[in-house]
Amino acid sequence: MAAKPRVGRTTRLTRKQPKKKRTPGAASKTRGKRKAAGTVPGMVETALAAFAHEVRTPLTGILAISNLLATSDLDERERRWVDTITAGAEHLASLATLFVDAARSGGPGLKVREDFFDLRTLARNVGDSLTGRAAAKGLQSSVEISEKLRPFVVGDPVRLRAALENLIDNAVKFTEQGSVALRVSPRRASKGRIGVAFAVSDSGIGLTLAEVKRLFRPFSQANVSIASRFGGAGLGLSSVKQLARAMGGDIAATPRRGGGATFTLDVVVSPANGPVSATAGADGEHLMGAPRSLHLLSVEDNPFGRVVLNAILTELGHQTEFIGQGEAAPERLAQGGFDAVLMDMVLPGIDGIEAIRRIRALGSPHGRIPIIGVSGRGDDEAASRLAGADAFLVKPVSPRALATALLEATRRAAAAT
Repeated sequence: MAAKPRVGRTTRLTRKQPKKKRTPGAASKTRGKRKAAGTVPGMVETALAAFAHEVRTPLTGILAISNLLATSDLDERERRWVDTITAGAEHLASLATLFVDAARSGGPGLKVREDFFDLRTLARNVGDSLTGRAAAKGLQSSVEISEKLRPFVVGDPVRLRAALENLIDNAVKFTEQGSVALRVSPRRASKGRIGVAFAVSDSGIGLTLAEVKRLFRPFSQANVSIASRFGGAGLGLSSVKQLARAMGGDIAATPRRGGGATFTLDVVVSPANGPVSATAGADGEHLMGAPRSLHLLSVEDNPFGRVVLNAILTELGHQTEFIGQGEAAPERLAQGGFDAVLMDMVLPGIDGIEAIRRIRALGSPHGRIPIIGVSGRGDDEAASRLAGADAFLVKPVSPRALATALLEATRRAAAAT
């Protein structure tokens, strides 16, 4: 009896095909195409870096002003408005980070940072974001954070927050009525590390098993009708999975009984070694006494960025002079009268890195002035410090982070003299 053919399997012909005759110049054309194609990734990264800088500049201002407003005497309704503005701006900044990481995923891979942060506070902030978005859409919400969750850890809080905001955004977007929920709990991890599970659930449109398999592919959504109805590029979950794996974990999606789905993001962080100061703030930053009034030189070319920085620094009790080009910084500092420098990394003419090098080349005491690098790209930190920066801040810069950096940098400079 003849064997039945296998259904659903494609049979490939193996018949030898005649070789195509190569025309003169074909090889050079092919090489030219390859060369042109090889320049595309670099062009894309450059464009994305410029995009990220332009987007984060206004976001820095929105976050800075909202942080200042939050310290004002507001009633309950106004405070909710400020919290909503802050959550929205943080979410936009997080999405920008995710898209840039996704575009670079064809390269050497995502490099996560190892920063000290308060895990419980991050979980509470994410929970507040979920609650606020759910309330705005008329949905019920619940947040459950385990008491066993370790407070201070080392990991990448910026990208972790971005991934969680993406999951929350999807949960709220795909739920027309019902509820959304967040549950955060510790999990076991090997070699003295800490596992954390973030489960985001919703009672929305739900998923089939076939749709779950497609979800984490780049530029893929559960099905065509979802893309046309709710919009989106289908890139977020691919980036979340990439980040989860870079942080030693993974992400899984499971359908819920009665409708909806649960997305569980697992990551691995390290315990924070050493004692934590009793004066540490809720987000892990050290809240030390305000420094004396400082006279600062800020190298910032963006007018909006200047307005924001001036508002923050004035509120902190400092006086600031702004210049727009890095070339002018050494000459202005040589005239004296400044206590510290805020140096933006992206400037017309020479960049912030070269400007820092030129300042450090000045003779004492001007060449030893405290310098704080500021950038929308965390990747600039290593080069900034190598050039001679004493501290580095990633945009959007909070008033607390700026105050802390100024205090620590000026104290170190005073101790060194």
